[in-house]
Amino acid sequence: MPVPTLKTWLAWLLVLTCAVGVWAAYQWFEGRYIRAFNDQTVLFAGDVLALPAHLSGPGPIRVVHFWDPACPCNVGNQQHLSELLATYVPQGVEFYAVQKPGSQGQLPASLGAIKPLTALPGAEHLSVSPAVAIWDRSGQLAYFGPYSEGATCNASNSFIEPVLQALTQGRSVNATHTLAVGCYCPWHG
Repeated sequence: MPVPTLKTWLAWLLVLTCAVGVWAAYQWFEGRYIRAFNDQTVLFAGDVLALPAHLSGPGPIRVVHFWDPACPCNVGNQQHLSELLATYVPQGVEFYAVQKPGSQGQLPASLGAIKPLTALPGAEHLSVSPAVAIWDRSGQLAYFGPYSEGATCNASNSFIEPVLQALTQGRSVNATHTLAVGCYCPWHG
């Protein structure tokens, strides 16, 4: 049996170093961007939310996006939010955003149609984000909860499309308490 040469040992060392590097990068990515979904069940209760005085009462359907710029979970719904804007802004639905207090950042340019709200009565009681609240044309809270359940959000698993479709067709919705499992970040702290 031939004795391994220095080149062979260096090749094996390089392969091992690369394998350890890939493993370390995956561990970092998993810890930073992948949330455990089976233990993040959250109750969304919209009882405390109210529109600010200048937006309350009868008017257009109003969608309020609650987000934290530092939360990696927002990435999972930004494309979907862009699609919602493209579909529902032409139908007269108004979109607003409430940013986590004390955080810094701004929404991507693709979400430029979303108007910022500096405060929303009751938002201080939120437990997690991203979240969404939808008020119907009469000014009643119709939905409060997550965009979807799971790691990502799109039209096929969204809770939002059915609500907006019903409201734009004049049907009422009352889904202000939702229990969901997904990718969320704490709203406080």
